[in-house]
Amino acid sequence: MSTRRAISSLVVAMTVMVSASASAQAPAAGQTPFEPQVGQAGKDVVWVPTPQGVVDKMLDMAKVTKDDFVMDLGSGDGRTVITAAKRGARAMGIEYNPDMVDLSKKNAEAAGMTARATFMKADLFETDLSKANVITMFLLPSINMKLRPTILNLKPGTRIVANTFTMEDWQADETATVTDGCSSSWCTALLWIVPAKVEGTWGTPGGDLKLTQTFQIISGTLGTQAVQGRLHGAAIEFTAGTTKYSGTVEGNTIKMTAPSAMTATKKM
Repeated sequence: MSTRRAISSLVVAMTVMVSASASAQAPAAGQTPFEPQVGQAGKDVVWVPTPQGVVDKMLDMAKVTKDDFVMDLGSGDGRTVITAAKRGARAMGIEYNPDMVDLSKKNAEAAGMTARATFMKADLFETDLSKANVITMFLLPSINMKLRPTILNLKPGTRIVANTFTMEDWQADETATVTDGCSSSWCTALLWIVPAKVEGTWGTPGGDLKLTQTFQIISGTLGTQAVQGRLHGAAIEFTAGTTKYSGTVEGNTIKMTAPSAMTATKKM
């Protein structure tokens, strides 16, 4: 399914199911426990769960390990947070619906993951994302775009993984379609790695390195030679003429390791 058709399908779900979802809110005490309904209304999007196969693929693409802190934006029933916790990571779900937060906590308890899986009732636009090095989400493109400036200001190397929906002209570093364990319309996993900011002029022993940056793609000149390259978080690679350069961006310096050791310093 194309992105346009996928968006249309989700919008239809939002329109058709909002009225039904109003009756699916938390029941009064003594009634049956809360059960989420696919398509139920939320603050920013309706709830459509990410298929488990896509959850697994997203976390695979982000290379989640026990050393990571994962934040899931719009965490729903908690499945992504709990899956990350099962991989040894610390994980937190950000969810506006208090009934979903309570349900997630129960699901984490049932999975034995309460030590590593936590949930917070919060607005994702008002949440500090800076402590996460992996962010997961299944949000509409319009919401992704509202979040994009905040995401681009996170620490270089922060991994962002999403189900299906893009960041428009910020192209994903990796895209995968899940066929095993996913039979819905939402079977695409996308990965972005927050790039370091390198646009500007850098002084090097070989002359000025002048860079223009479009997200992770860079171009410019080194002395009189044309430069083309890209960033992978803080890692930088580019070709100037026939020479390939690689190194690491560290604030206002770039420490080159190939073809030989060299330091570029940002000119203010």
